[in-house]
Amino acid sequence: MLPQTDKIPELIDPQALYTSNGQEAWRVLGIMAEFQLATDRLRGIRPAVSMFGSARVGAEHAYYDKARVIAHKLSDAGFAVISGGGPGLMEAANQGAYAGRSPAIGLNIMLPRERGGNQYQDISISFRYFFARKMMFVRFASAYVVLPGGFGTLDELTECLTLVQTGKSRRIPIILVGGSFWRGLLDWFKDKLVGEGMIGAEDLDLVRIIEEPDAIVEAIFHFYENRGFQPTLAEREKMLNL
Repeated sequence: MLPQTDKIPELIDPQALYTSNGQEAWRVLGIMAEFQLATDRLRGIRPAVSMFGSARVGAEHAYYDKARVIAHKLSDAGFAVISGGGPGLMEAANQGAYAGRSPAIGLNIMLPRERGGNQYQDISISFRYFFARKMMFVRFASAYVVLPGGFGTLDELTECLTLVQTGKSRRIPIILVGGSFWRGLLDWFKDKLVGEGMIGAEDLDLVRIIEEPDAIVEAIFHFYENRGFQPTLAEREKMLNL
């Protein structure tokens, strides 16, 4: 048993003892409400592909057109397309899916410096809390398609990799688009993360680079060819305990 310590009381903010916890209780209720609303709105969306990418890429960029074409092909192939609902590559993904056969879904986040969701959304859900939004990207996706982006895109990519690597989420295709953008990061993964024993060499197999939109659709279908898109009972149990 560890020895007793008198240090813990010194870490307590005296003002916290006199502060009402009512605000925290309302925050918890708000989080629960976001989970409930989003789950109800997306319950029947299967199969779906979550697409991630930069909010800062304009419509004139080649990445924008690539995202739009990929999303359109996925939508016509029967996949709902889930994006962050904002501008840039999120808008491109929604625009492509909106023009296709399947729903374009926007999971919008309220940010002080960002305008509201884009106009290409069949289903639009707004979130105040990042982690509630991130769970919906994961919970309803049969694949992830990750285009070039910044910290937010990297956060979503590494979240997906972590959940699959640790067995908290079922294994699904994680596809990177833009080899010239991602290759340096993957080389660093191999050199530093694998080389220094931070991850296993097999963990690099969780992700692959595919450039052509038709090849992306084909790779996703191939992955599910012998098992179907519906999660198994064990996989559904995993998703309930993310």
